[in-house]
Amino acid sequence: MQPLWIPVIYAVLIVMFSLSASFKFLRTRSMVRHWTEYRYPVWGMYGIAALEAVGVAILISAFWMPSNATYAAVLFAVLMVGAIHAHLFRAKHKPAMAVNAVLMLVLSVILLIT
Repeated sequence: MQPLWIPVIYAVLIVMFSLSASFKFLRTRSMVRHWTEYRYPVWGMYGIAALEAVGVAILISAFWMPSNATYAAVLFAVLMVGAIHAHLFRAKHKPAMAVNAVLMLVLSVILLIT
């Protein structure tokens, strides 16, 4: 049986990436503004949102097939490395803007090593 904190990490990642994908798909003002600051094409926002949604679906399936958590964690880790890069290097945001991405990266890495 897995420790209680594993499903808690699943839940946090599912909620955070579901919200993120929703904000991108709905073209919220803040998301469009950030995407413009990153200097990425708008269609890329939908691509990233789709990848986030796929990761959420894979992670939900990990409640029944625990090995799927590895796939979701790898996908989320790659996305968060990209998000950190976008915040710090493309948009030149202050480091505080990347804190959420760093936290999601840490949770993803924890899933990978457990």
